[in-house]
Amino acid sequence: MSEFVKELTPQLIKWRREFHQYPELGFMEYVTTYKLAKELQQLGFQIHIGREAMDGVSRLGMPDEAQLAEQEKKALEAGVPEDWLAHMQGGFTGVVAEWDTGKSGDHFGFRFDIDALPIQEAAEETHLPSQENFSSDNAQTMHACGHDGHMTIGLGVASYIAAHHEQLEGKFTLLFQPAEEGGRGAKAMVEKGWLDDVDYFYSGHIGIKPLPVGHVAATVNGFLASAKFNVSFHGASSHAGMHPELGKNALLAAAAAATNLYAIPRHSDGVTRINVGKMTAGSGRNIIPEDAVLEVETRGETQKINSYMLTEAKRVVQAAALMHDVACEIDEVGVTEGITCDPELIDSIQSACTSAGFVKKVLPAADVSGSEDASFMINRVQQHGGKATYMLFGTELGHPHHHPAFDFQEEVLPVAVETFIRIIEGGASIE
Repeated sequence: MSEFVKELTPQLIKWRREFHQYPELGFMEYVTTYKLAKELQQLGFQIHIGREAMDGVSRLGMPDEAQLAEQEKKALEAGVPEDWLAHMQGGFTGVVAEWDTGKSGDHFGFRFDIDALPIQEAAEETHLPSQENFSSDNAQTMHACGHDGHMTIGLGVASYIAAHHEQLEGKFTLLFQPAEEGGRGAKAMVEKGWLDDVDYFYSGHIGIKPLPVGHVAATVNGFLASAKFNVSFHGASSHAGMHPELGKNALLAAAAAATNLYAIPRHSDGVTRINVGKMTAGSGRNIIPEDAVLEVETRGETQKINSYMLTEAKRVVQAAALMHDVACEIDEVGVTEGITCDPELIDSIQSACTSAGFVKKVLPAADVSGSEDASFMINRVQQHGGKATYMLFGTELGHPHHHPAFDFQEEVLPVAVETFIRIIEGGASIE
């Protein structure tokens, strides 16, 4: 299989650079979804897009109608056919690809996230995309977390399944998931039931922590449950000099909330986090600010601890609004759960990769932080009796994830593809 991966590597690099050059934000990955679906269709997979792929009610943090309409227009201009766009219209992006060999065997599930971030990509000469002329063509949008690599890996895995399906057994479901950033998209796919009869589920990430290329972590520890919410404060505008007493200052309410959120007592049972990432308010120095918006997130080592942080955060926000006599609305726009990987998979993954050409070392586990909405998929598989894990694929990290100059070593792509191929070949099942 190493020879297959070696021959595929130039195509992996080509796919990665094409995806990197046209990044799209969550639930607006119209061009990306079309390109993925066409490739998968040509390979022979049964594909599902639009409302077939995800449950609309379970989506969180949706872009507004104007944003969706603008990106749909751009997708048409970029060559997405109208009949394809009709299926995705309204933010129904992402694709599910199925291959049933017709032979008795395990059902394998894989997840690959596809969305980008609202970041303006760096133009410095030391940045590989700048050197090789595949930097983002979309202003204020960038693949700054490796998802361009993840969906490339997914196409590599799909290429193997298509080429070797006669020798394989069982069923394969590949989920190319939108809107991972902010914990918004996975639950919508889970609620369509794609994973309810999966025996083994695998997802993973390029990087997160720096490891040499060729090193793979079979499991991770440390992902936190999280909640994302926006707060809108509504007060009353007035002249700041002539009638300040008639104003109700939404900016001050937002500022009071922002500072006091960080004063929430930490929980004795485990790790907690809180962050106010954005505040927008005011229109001029002599105008009492009528409106203000905060973007906030909480995290906790367990769902119970995160629930504590979220409850306290809402209390602080409402108290700040009351203190400044303004109204407030809280809109929950994202959520993730905790992850516990199945340790039984460690030995089998290590065994599967023993004779691999690109994989040099399989570590039992890696300690991480942050959050992942693949948690919904992992937890659903485990709730239905299956086994699941989240893996890391090593690369040097010259800049952290979500940085304008983020990049990864493209040599990690064949490593990840080979890892999944070895798993599929049967070495990662539990005897």
